[in-house]
Amino acid sequence: MTAESEIKPLLVPRAEAEDVSDGAEQSQARRSPRLPILGSPLTRRILTLNVLVLLIPVLGLLHLEQFRDSLVEAELEALNVQGRAFSLSLAGGAVIVSPSGEESILPEATRNVMRILLPGSGVRARLFDRGGNLVADSFRLTGKGGQVHVVELAPLDGGTAVSRTLSRMLDRAIDWLPGVDHLPVYYEAPVQRATDYDEVANVLRVGRGSGMARVGRRGGLVLSAAVPVQRYRQVLGALMLSKDGGVVEAAVRHRRRDILLVFAIALGVTILLSIYLANTIARPVQRLAEAADRVRHAKGRQVEIPDMSHRRDEVGELSAALIDMTESLWTRLDAIERFAADVAHEIKNPLTSVRSAVETVARVDDPEQQKKLMSIILDDVQRLDRLISDISDASRLDAELSRAQTESVDLGQLLGALAETYDAVIEQKELKFELSLPTRDVVVQGIEGRLGQVFRNLISNAISFSPPGGAIRLLARPQAGAVDILVEDDGPGIPQTKLAAIFDRFYSERPSDEKFGTHSGLGLSISKQIVEALGGQISAENRRDTEGAIIGARFRVRLPLD
Repeated sequence: MTAESEIKPLLVPRAEAEDVSDGAEQSQARRSPRLPILGSPLTRRILTLNVLVLLIPVLGLLHLEQFRDSLVEAELEALNVQGRAFSLSLAGGAVIVSPSGEESILPEATRNVMRILLPGSGVRARLFDRGGNLVADSFRLTGKGGQVHVVELAPLDGGTAVSRTLSRMLDRAIDWLPGVDHLPVYYEAPVQRATDYDEVANVLRVGRGSGMARVGRRGGLVLSAAVPVQRYRQVLGALMLSKDGGVVEAAVRHRRRDILLVFAIALGVTILLSIYLANTIARPVQRLAEAADRVRHAKGRQVEIPDMSHRRDEVGELSAALIDMTESLWTRLDAIERFAADVAHEIKNPLTSVRSAVETVARVDDPEQQKKLMSIILDDVQRLDRLISDISDASRLDAELSRAQTESVDLGQLLGALAETYDAVIEQKELKFELSLPTRDVVVQGIEGRLGQVFRNLISNAISFSPPGGAIRLLARPQAGAVDILVEDDGPGIPQTKLAAIFDRFYSERPSDEKFGTHSGLGLSISKQIVEALGGQISAENRRDTEGAIIGARFRVRLPLD
C-alpha cells in the first residue's frame, strides 16, 4: 500500500449512471402532466358513479307503467259508465216494437240521441245490431247533403317558435322511452262489423260489457268500451264508445317531463358536488404527488411537501405521513452520511498504522524490530477484522429489524441462561454475580437473539470495568406495563458528561489497562438501536453512595410488557 492511498467514495460506473438517469427520465415521462379537474381520472370516476346512482331510480320512474295502467283503467271505467247511461237512453227512446212483438232499434232515433248527448265530449259512439252490422256512427252523421264525416282536429300550438321547437324535441326524446307498443293495433275496416272489435263481439255473445286499449296507427292510444243495449234483459245491440287516449298520454308525458326536470336539476347539483368533492380529493392528492416527485428529483432539500394536516381527514393524514416520511428519509440519509464518514475515519486509523509499519519493516534489519513491527501489523489487521465485522453487523441491523417478526420472549429464562453463560468468566475475574428475577413470568415482544445480544454487551462492559472482588448485578423489575432490566457494576463509573455520548457510534471509553483496539465502539450503539426498534428505551447512569461518591455504573433497559 502506497503513502498516497486513501479511502475514496464509491463511484458509480458511467454506464450505470446513464441507466439511472434514463430510468429517472422514463419515470418522469410516465407521470402524467397536471390535468384539469375534469380531466382527472379520479374526478371522472366520482362523477360517473354519482350520475349512475342518480340515473338508476330516474330510469325506473320514467317507465311509469303502473301510473299509465291506472289512468287507462280509470278512463275505461268512465267510458263504461257513460256507455251504460247512453244505453239506457237508447233503450228508452230509440227502440220500437213491431206488430209481431219483436223489438228493434231505430237508426235515425239513435243518431238523434247521439246528436244530443255526444257533442263536445270527444267520445265516438257506434251502435251494432244483433246481427253485428253497424247501425249508427256518431262520426258519420247523415243530413240533407249526404253523409258527414266528423274529425276532431288537434289544438293549435301556442307559445313562441323556440318554445314549440324545444317542446317537440323533448316530446321526441320522451317518445323513445317505453310506451304502449305492447298493445294491439287499432284497425278500422271500410265496412265495420261487430267481429272487428273483440269487446263488441263479447257483448253480443254473452251480454256483458268490457273495455279495451289499443294503439292507433300513428302511435296514439285508443280507448274503447262496449255495453249491451237491452230492454227487459233482451240484448238488442251493442253500443261501443271510443275516445282518443291523449289525456292518458298527456298525463304520462307531463309526469315524465316533471321527472326529467327534477333529474336535470339533480344532475346539475350532482355534477357541481362531484366536482367540489373531486377538487377536495383529487387536486390535493395531485399536489402531494407532484411535491413527492419534486423531492425525488431535487438536488437539495429546498422542496417541501404541502402541509394539509389542518384538514383533519384522510388527505390530511396522507400529507402528514408524507411529511414524516420525507423527514425520516432525510434523517436516514444524514445518519448514513455520518456513518460513512465515521467508518472511513475508523478504518483509516489502523490502515495508517499498517502502512507505517509495512514501510518501516522494509528498512529495518534488526530481527527483533521486525518481529515487533509484524506484531503491530497483526494487531492492526485483527482490529480491522473486528471493526469490519461490527460495521457489517450494524449496517445489516436496520434491514433485519424491519423484516424480522417479533415473538414472545420470557426474560426470566433469557437472563437466567445468560447468567449461566458468564459463570466461568466471572470466576476467572474473581467477581460475584447477583441475579434478581421476579417470581412471576415477565414476557415481552421482541427478537430473542437480538435481546440476548443487548444484554451480552451490557454484561461484558460491566465485567470489563469491575475490579477484582466486585459484583455484577442483573436485576429485572416489572413496572406498570413495562419491565426495567438493570445491569450494575462496581467500577469507576461513567464521566458525567458522557452519559449520552457512550451510545454514539465508535465512541469508546475503556479501562486504562485494556489493550487498545480490542473494541470497535459499536456495541452500545447497536444495543440502543435494537432496544428502540422494539419500542423500548436504554439509558446509563452512575451509582452513588450515601455521600454522593460514584461507586459504579448502571445501565437501564426498559421494554414494554407483552
